[in-house]
Amino acid sequence: MKYELLVFDWDGTLMDSEAHIIECVEAAVRDLNLPAPSQDAIRDIIGLGLLEAVNTLFPGGREGLHLEIAARYRVHFFKNNGSPSQLFEGTREVLDELLQQGYLLAVATGKGRKGLDYALESTGLADVFHLTRCADETFSKPHPEMLNQILAQTGIEPRQALMIGDTEYDLEMAVNAGMPALGVTYGTHSLERLLKHKPLACVDRITEIPRWLNSG
Repeated sequence: MKYELLVFDWDGTLMDSEAHIIECVEAAVRDLNLPAPSQDAIRDIIGLGLLEAVNTLFPGGREGLHLEIAARYRVHFFKNNGSPSQLFEGTREVLDELLQQGYLLAVATGKGRKGLDYALESTGLADVFHLTRCADETFSKPHPEMLNQILAQTGIEPRQALMIGDTEYDLEMAVNAGMPALGVTYGTHSLERLLKHKPLACVDRITEIPRWLNSG
Protein backbone atom coordinates (compact mmCIF):
# COMPACT_ATOMS: atom_id res chain seq x y z
CA MET A 1 0.00 0.00 0.00
CA LYS A 2 1.21 3.50 -0.82
CA TYR A 3 -0.23 4.84 2.46
CA GLU A 4 -0.27 3.31 5.92
CA LEU A 5 -2.61 5.79 7.56
CA LEU A 6 -5.87 7.34 6.31
CA VAL A 7 -7.14 10.36 8.26
CA PHE A 8 -10.78 11.25 7.68
CA ASP A 9 -12.65 14.43 8.38
CA TRP A 10 -16.05 13.68 9.92
CA ASP A 11 -18.80 16.16 8.98
CA GLY A 12 -19.37 16.21 5.23
CA THR A 13 -16.90 13.39 4.62
CA LEU A 14 -18.24 10.43 6.60
CA MET A 15 -21.50 11.87 7.89
CA ASP A 16 -24.14 13.89 6.05
CA SER A 17 -24.58 16.37 8.90
CA GLU A 18 -24.83 19.71 7.12
CA ALA A 19 -28.58 20.19 7.68
CA HIS A 20 -28.27 19.21 11.36
CA ILE A 21 -25.41 21.64 11.96
CA ILE A 22 -27.21 24.51 10.23
CA GLU A 23 -30.38 23.82 12.21
CA CYS A 24 -28.51 23.75 15.54
CA VAL A 25 -26.58 26.96 14.83
CA GLU A 26 -29.79 28.73 13.82
CA ALA A 27 -31.50 27.57 17.01
CA ALA A 28 -28.54 28.59 19.19
CA VAL A 29 -28.32 32.15 17.84
CA ARG A 30 -32.10 32.47 18.03
CA ASP A 31 -31.97 31.51 21.72
CA LEU A 32 -29.50 34.35 22.30
CA ASN A 33 -31.38 36.92 20.19
CA LEU A 34 -28.44 37.27 17.82
CA PRO A 35 -28.83 38.20 14.15
CA ALA A 36 -29.31 35.04 12.14
CA PRO A 37 -26.44 34.27 9.74
CA SER A 38 -27.38 33.02 6.29
CA GLN A 39 -27.36 29.29 5.71
CA ASP A 40 -24.49 29.81 3.26
CA ALA A 41 -22.48 31.56 5.97
CA ILE A 42 -23.12 28.71 8.42
CA ARG A 43 -22.31 26.14 5.77
CA ASP A 44 -18.99 27.88 5.15
CA ILE A 45 -17.79 27.49 8.76
CA ILE A 46 -18.48 23.74 8.95
CA GLY A 47 -15.14 22.13 9.69
CA LEU A 48 -13.71 24.93 11.80
CA GLY A 49 -13.35 24.80 15.56
CA LEU A 50 -16.05 26.53 17.58
CA LEU A 51 -14.09 29.69 18.44
CA GLU A 52 -13.00 30.20 14.83
CA ALA A 53 -16.52 29.51 13.58
CA VAL A 54 -18.13 32.04 15.94
CA ASN A 55 -15.49 34.68 15.19
CA THR A 56 -16.21 34.21 11.49
CA LEU A 57 -19.99 34.47 11.90
CA PHE A 58 -19.86 37.30 14.44
CA PRO A 59 -16.60 39.25 13.97
CA GLY A 60 -15.94 41.57 16.85
CA GLY A 61 -18.46 39.78 19.06
CA ARG A 62 -18.36 40.22 22.82
CA GLU A 63 -15.93 38.23 24.95
CA GLY A 64 -17.23 34.78 25.74
CA LEU A 65 -19.82 34.82 22.97
CA HIS A 66 -18.50 31.56 21.55
CA LEU A 67 -19.06 29.87 24.92
CA GLU A 68 -22.65 31.10 25.06
CA ILE A 69 -23.33 29.89 21.53
CA ALA A 70 -21.60 26.59 22.27
CA ALA A 71 -23.81 25.98 25.29
CA ARG A 72 -27.00 26.57 23.31
CA TYR A 73 -25.68 24.64 20.30
CA ARG A 74 -25.05 21.57 22.45
CA VAL A 75 -28.57 21.71 23.87
CA HIS A 76 -29.98 21.42 20.37
CA PHE A 77 -27.31 19.04 19.04
CA PHE A 78 -27.88 16.39 21.69
CA LYS A 79 -31.65 16.32 21.49
CA ASN A 80 -33.89 14.95 18.76
CA ASN A 81 -34.24 17.37 15.89
CA GLY A 82 -35.85 17.67 12.50
CA SER A 83 -32.66 16.99 10.55
CA PRO A 84 -30.94 13.92 12.05
CA SER A 85 -27.49 13.14 10.68
CA GLN A 86 -26.76 9.92 8.82
CA LEU A 87 -23.60 8.36 7.47
CA PHE A 88 -23.20 8.78 3.74
CA GLU A 89 -24.39 5.71 1.90
CA GLY A 90 -21.62 3.11 1.78
CA THR A 91 -19.51 4.65 4.56
CA ARG A 92 -19.57 1.64 6.87
CA GLU A 93 -18.74 -0.77 4.05
CA VAL A 94 -15.87 1.42 2.83
CA LEU A 95 -14.32 1.68 6.29
CA ASP A 96 -14.62 -2.06 6.82
CA GLU A 97 -12.93 -2.69 3.48
CA LEU A 98 -10.08 -0.32 4.29
CA LEU A 99 -9.55 -1.98 7.67
CA GLN A 100 -9.44 -5.40 6.00
CA GLN A 101 -6.80 -4.08 3.60
CA GLY A 102 -4.63 -3.15 6.57
CA TYR A 103 -4.91 0.62 6.76
CA LEU A 104 -4.76 2.48 10.05
CA LEU A 105 -7.77 4.79 10.25
CA ALA A 106 -8.03 8.08 12.13
CA VAL A 107 -10.34 11.09 12.39
CA ALA A 108 -9.35 14.77 12.51
CA THR A 109 -12.43 16.92 12.98
CA GLY A 110 -13.62 20.38 13.86
CA LYS A 111 -16.18 18.77 16.19
CA GLY A 112 -15.69 18.88 19.93
CA ARG A 113 -14.79 15.67 21.76
CA LYS A 114 -18.25 15.22 23.24
CA GLY A 115 -19.87 15.64 19.85
CA LEU A 116 -17.53 13.23 18.10
CA ASP A 117 -17.87 10.58 20.79
CA TYR A 118 -21.65 10.88 20.53
CA ALA A 119 -21.47 10.48 16.74
CA LEU A 120 -19.10 7.51 16.95
CA GLU A 121 -21.30 5.76 19.47
CA SER A 122 -24.57 6.45 17.66
CA THR A 123 -23.19 5.17 14.33
CA GLY A 124 -21.45 2.11 15.77
CA LEU A 125 -18.06 3.30 14.49
CA ALA A 126 -16.39 3.78 17.87
CA ASP A 127 -14.12 0.75 17.37
CA VAL A 128 -13.26 1.46 13.73
CA PHE A 129 -10.73 4.26 14.23
CA HIS A 130 -7.35 3.75 15.84
CA LEU A 131 -7.26 7.36 17.11
CA THR A 132 -9.16 10.62 16.80
CA ARG A 133 -8.47 14.31 17.34
CA CYS A 134 -10.94 17.13 17.87
CA ALA A 135 -10.74 20.90 17.59
CA ASP A 136 -11.30 21.44 21.32
CA GLU A 137 -8.23 19.34 22.12
CA THR A 138 -5.74 21.30 20.03
CA PHE A 139 -5.66 23.98 17.33
CA SER A 140 -8.48 24.27 14.81
CA LYS A 141 -8.06 23.51 11.13
CA PRO A 142 -6.25 24.58 9.03
CA HIS A 143 -3.49 24.51 11.67
CA PRO A 144 -1.66 21.18 11.24
CA GLU A 145 -1.44 20.24 14.92
CA MET A 146 -4.23 17.64 14.82
CA LEU A 147 -2.42 15.82 12.04
CA ASN A 148 0.96 16.31 13.67
CA GLN A 149 -0.31 14.66 16.86
CA ILE A 150 -1.80 11.72 14.95
CA LEU A 151 1.46 11.22 13.04
CA ALA A 152 3.52 11.43 16.22
CA GLN A 153 1.35 8.90 18.02
CA THR A 154 1.43 6.41 15.14
CA GLY A 155 5.07 6.99 14.20
CA ILE A 156 4.08 7.37 10.56
CA GLU A 157 5.76 9.86 8.22
CA PRO A 158 3.54 12.51 6.56
CA ARG A 159 4.17 11.08 3.08
CA GLN A 160 2.87 7.69 4.26
CA ALA A 161 -0.44 9.18 5.38
CA LEU A 162 -3.41 10.63 3.48
CA MET A 163 -5.90 13.27 4.62
CA ILE A 164 -9.43 12.83 3.23
CA GLY A 165 -11.90 15.70 3.53
CA ASP A 166 -14.65 17.78 1.98
CA THR A 167 -13.51 21.32 2.85
CA GLU A 168 -10.62 23.53 1.98
CA TYR A 169 -9.81 23.63 5.72
CA ASP A 170 -9.09 19.87 5.57
CA LEU A 171 -6.88 20.17 2.52
CA GLU A 172 -5.05 23.27 3.77
CA MET A 173 -4.37 21.47 7.06
CA ALA A 174 -2.83 18.62 5.08
CA VAL A 175 -0.66 21.05 3.11
CA ASN A 176 0.49 22.64 6.36
CA ALA A 177 1.40 19.19 7.74
CA GLY A 178 3.25 18.14 4.59
CA MET A 179 0.70 15.38 4.01
CA PRO A 180 -0.94 14.43 0.70
CA ALA A 181 -4.71 14.83 0.52
CA LEU A 182 -7.76 13.49 -1.27
CA GLY A 183 -10.78 15.76 -1.67
CA VAL A 184 -14.40 14.63 -1.71
CA THR A 185 -16.95 16.67 -3.64
CA TYR A 186 -20.17 15.37 -2.06
CA GLY A 187 -19.75 17.44 1.13
CA THR A 188 -19.66 21.15 1.92
CA HIS A 189 -17.16 22.94 -0.33
CA SER A 190 -17.18 23.12 -4.09
CA LEU A 191 -14.69 21.37 -6.34
CA GLU A 192 -13.17 24.74 -7.23
CA ARG A 193 -12.41 25.52 -3.60
CA LEU A 194 -10.89 22.09 -3.03
CA LEU A 195 -8.66 22.31 -6.11
CA LYS A 196 -7.06 25.53 -4.81
CA HIS A 197 -5.14 23.36 -2.30
CA LYS A 198 -3.92 20.87 -4.90
CA PRO A 199 -5.25 17.54 -3.61
CA LEU A 200 -3.98 14.46 -5.41
CA ALA A 201 -7.51 13.95 -6.72
CA CYS A 202 -11.16 14.47 -5.83
CA VAL A 203 -13.84 11.78 -5.73
CA ASP A 204 -17.60 12.23 -6.06
CA ARG A 205 -18.69 9.36 -3.77
CA ILE A 206 -17.19 7.79 -0.69
CA THR A 207 -17.48 4.39 -2.36
CA GLU A 208 -14.85 5.53 -4.89
CA ILE A 209 -12.11 5.85 -2.25
CA PRO A 210 -10.95 2.18 -2.13
CA ARG A 211 -10.82 2.02 -5.92
CA TRP A 212 -8.82 5.23 -6.07
CA LEU A 213 -6.36 3.96 -3.45
CA ASN A 214 -5.90 0.69 -5.33
CA SER A 215 -5.39 2.45 -8.64
CA GLY A 216 -2.28 4.24 -7.43
